[in-house]
Amino acid sequence: MKFYLCKFIPPRADFLATMSPDEKNWMSEHGVFLNDLLAKGIVVAHGPVMDPTGGYGVSLFQIEDGQDIDALTSQDPIVKNGVGHYEHFKMLGLKSRS
Repeated sequence: MKFYLCKFIPPRADFLATMSPDEKNWMSEHGVFLNDLLAKGIVVAHGPVMDPTGGYGVSLFQIEDGQDIDALTSQDPIVKNGVGHYEHFKMLGLKSRS
């Protein structure tokens, strides 16, 4: 297994306050995408971070050795529509509550 902290970087610092109707729709699809991965046990946790300098999203992934984190997060609807990108940080391990 491989573990990653993934940071979703929106296209602008005030993104959550200034989303267009299309961006709001893609963000809704983004939530469905991550919740589906959560249900499948690929995402361990995810949520928005309210940073005063600009919000972003964080998710913790637990993937199989043969899976590619870039390929996986590139399927996120918000990324597929060119709105923001992910930064991936490999973790040495991940422990969580049951």
